[in-house]
Amino acid sequence: MPGRIAIVVNAGSGGQAPPDADALRRMFAQHGVDADVFPCGPNVAVSEALEAALEHRPACLVAAGGDGTVNAVAAAALEHDLPLGVLPAGTLNHFARDLDMPDELEAAAGAIADALASGRERRVDAATANDRLFLNNSSLGLYATIVVDRERQQRRLGRGKWSALLRATLAALREPEAFEVALEVDGRSLRRRTPFVFVGNNDYIVQGPDAGRRACLDDGLLSVYVLHPRTAAGLLWLGLRTLLFGTSGARDLDVCGARELEVHAGASCLKVARDGEVGELDTPIRFAVRPRALRVLAPPPGAAA
Repeated sequence: MPGRIAIVVNAGSGGQAPPDADALRRMFAQHGVDADVFPCGPNVAVSEALEAALEHRPACLVAAGGDGTVNAVAAAALEHDLPLGVLPAGTLNHFARDLDMPDELEAAAGAIADALASGRERRVDAATANDRLFLNNSSLGLYATIVVDRERQQRRLGRGKWSALLRATLAALREPEAFEVALEVDGRSLRRRTPFVFVGNNDYIVQGPDAGRRACLDDGLLSVYVLHPRTAAGLLWLGLRTLLFGTSGARDLDVCGARELEVHAGASCLKVARDGEVGELDTPIRFAVRPRALRVLAPPPGAAA
C-alpha cells in the first residue's frame, strides 16, 4: 500500500467552494490511499499549510487549487524531492489540463492514486525566473499590469474576479504601454520596445482551438515571445487573427526557443507574472529551464487523446 499523502487545499481558488476535506479523503481511500488534508486561504498561508504537511513526511504532495497554489506546492515538492499530484480545483487549471488530468475531482484522485500505487511517475520541466519557479509561464508588461489592476479592484472595490478582469483588461488595452528591454537569448542579443514579453515553460500552441495549451512538458526549452508595439485596436485584431490563422511571424512578434534568457531593463526591478501571480523581481531577470526536474503523478502523455 502507498504511504500517506498530503493534500494542500486552497479555500479560495477560483472564487468557488473548496473541495470538502472528508470527501477528498474518501476519494483516495476508495483507491487504498490514506490522505491528510491541509487547508490554506485567507487565514492560513500556503507556506503554513505546506509546513504542516511536510511534518507528516508524506509519500507525495497533492495540490487542490489554482495554478498559484500548484506552483507553491510544486516548489515544495521540488525542494524535498517528492512527487506532485494535481487536482483540478481552480478556475482554469492550466497545469492539470496540460498533464491530461481528468476534469472531475474523483477521476483525478483515481489517476493520482493509480500512478502512486504503480510507481509510475512522469518527469516534466520546471522553469525559473530569478530562481523562482513557474510551471506554466511568466511574463512582463501587459498581463502583469492587468493582474495587478484586477486584484486591486477585487480588494478595494469588492468586484468579482471575472468582472474585475474584464475591466482591467479593457483599461490596459486602451493605452498599451511599451517599454525598452534588452534580451540575451542563449548568448544572442535582442533589443526591443514592446508592451509584452512572454516566457513559456515548453512550447505553447498559438493557433486554433488548442491555443494556450502545450503538447509537451519535457522538451527542455523555454518559448519566448516578444510582442511588437500595437494600438488597442491592433492588439485586439492580432489576438483574433492569431486564434483563427496563427501569427504572421516577424510582423507581429519575435519568437524563439531558449534554454536561458536574460532580460535587462532601465528599471532596477520589474513586475513579473509567474503562473498568474505577480511580484517584483530585480533586473536583470534570468529565466532558465530545469529539464525533467519535477516528478508528477499523472496519466501517461496522450492518455486523454
